[in-house]
Amino acid sequence: MRRIVTQSLGGSLALFCLVAQFTECLSAQRPNIVVIVADDLGWNDVSFHGSDQIPTPNIDALAYGGIILNNYYVSPICTPTRGALMSGRHPIHTGLQRGVIVGAAKYGLPLEEKIMPQWFQQLGYRTHMVGKEYWGVDWRRNLDLIRNETNLYSTDLFTVEAVNIINKHDTSQPLFLYLPHQAVHSGNTGGDPLQAPQHYVDRFLHIKNYHRRLFAGMVAALDDSIGTVVKTLESRGMMNNTIIMFTTDNGGPANGFDANAANNFPLRGVKATLWEGGVRGVGFIHSPLLKKQGYVYNNMLHVCDWLPTLYKAAGGSPSVMKNLDGYDHWESLSDKRKGKRKEILHNIDPKGQGHSGLRVGDYKILVGDVGMSWDDWYPPWQNPADTELLHINNTQKYGHFLNKKESAVVDRHAKYFNKMVASNMGYEMEIDFDNEDADKVSPMTDSYYHKGAPVRVDCGPKPFNASTNCDPRKSPCLFHIPSDPCEYNNIAEQNKDLVIQMLTRLMHYENTMVPPLNGPEDPAGNPKYHDGAWVPWVKL
Repeated sequence: MRRIVTQSLGGSLALFCLVAQFTECLSAQRPNIVVIVADDLGWNDVSFHGSDQIPTPNIDALAYGGIILNNYYVSPICTPTRGALMSGRHPIHTGLQRGVIVGAAKYGLPLEEKIMPQWFQQLGYRTHMVGKEYWGVDWRRNLDLIRNETNLYSTDLFTVEAVNIINKHDTSQPLFLYLPHQAVHSGNTGGDPLQAPQHYVDRFLHIKNYHRRLFAGMVAALDDSIGTVVKTLESRGMMNNTIIMFTTDNGGPANGFDANAANNFPLRGVKATLWEGGVRGVGFIHSPLLKKQGYVYNNMLHVCDWLPTLYKAAGGSPSVMKNLDGYDHWESLSDKRKGKRKEILHNIDPKGQGHSGLRVGDYKILVGDVGMSWDDWYPPWQNPADTELLHINNTQKYGHFLNKKESAVVDRHAKYFNKMVASNMGYEMEIDFDNEDADKVSPMTDSYYHKGAPVRVDCGPKPFNASTNCDPRKSPCLFHIPSDPCEYNNIAEQNKDLVIQMLTRLMHYENTMVPPLNGPEDPAGNPKYHDGAWVPWVKL
């Protein structure tokens, strides 16, 4: 039909039609993009980071075969991270820098912000989202409420939906799939906050702590889901032209925070703090389209970098995106080159007592109450008593809380964990388990990473004053992250000039910040007024 019209209407339309055909051709050649977000996954909850309890073979296969992001940062809680991922803008510039958007909130990411699927639609992508819910009925297929999916596991439901989307996808058009899981977030406190199908929980009988074992089952379900998505892409012949990006939304809620049993050890702190355990994210990118693969990317990368990076990978020009805070890292990642990012603003929260955190080069500064109630180094729960024994009451420091007998228990756990790396998970590691320094694994070469060795954090010996040498509520704390990733040594006193420079840089960011959008919940949004469902309730 196009050919007939072209002949009757002349050369200019013929040229237009050729351009249209060329555009369609380009659209078909663009890579499929799958963005997978885990909720509350901790640094030490994946075996490619050396988790000694929870093997994640499907996640590991993608990470080891792709690019592991070893200096990758997210926000300390979910809403700021997800807003930055979608918009490429830092939360301080969208008003999302404080707290989370709850169901009855009357604000969100500002409507003038153009988000990731909108950008990809302009490149000819077919876009889909399969993702998380909240309490009350809010399952929807497009705009239609779904009420018949109760007593089913959301990780499985999301997997089925994602598989159906891939199987039905017209491969002449590129696919963009956003898959934000509920896993491994804790559920409502009315029941057991940690839940997983029993066949997943039964994989982890070596974990004697009930809560950590349930959590491990949740991770296993997530890992299997990712494996199923990959197999489906392969069966459709799409995997060789697909980019998979995986990220957590924040650090893990460890040691009972949010009624969860995630873990960030040996990093300091938990979700909702600006310690490394709260903001250093689990992440990787995997694709046959990367020129160089199977290595560890040690350049800094922030969650707001994904929009321009993936847009560039899709053949778009990030230069058309205005006011971005993110950087395009596609060529840096693909060619294994030095990245563009020199600093990362972790956050500035102007409310209450206020707090802020900033990384510039190798140095990180913390100011204010960045999470002093959860500022310890929390080992993963293993034995039944750990839930109580290692559940710090947050008024005592870890080193002072344990007596000699209790400390010996923790030490025995550490040796047990190290042994599991080799015996239960099959990694080839030359560790002398009788050596008291056995847990200090030297940095490994890229060629060793290719074989699937865990990318661990080596903190070195913990100083006796690690818990007391920093209180950013009283004065700024400064850490050299490459040599001190566990934030043991506050070096502010010895580097006053550097502290002043970084405080000045923080002032620059403060001058660009918009006020937080947070406001009180609207009681009229409560599902009890809407037949138990979350629905639009504000008349515009």
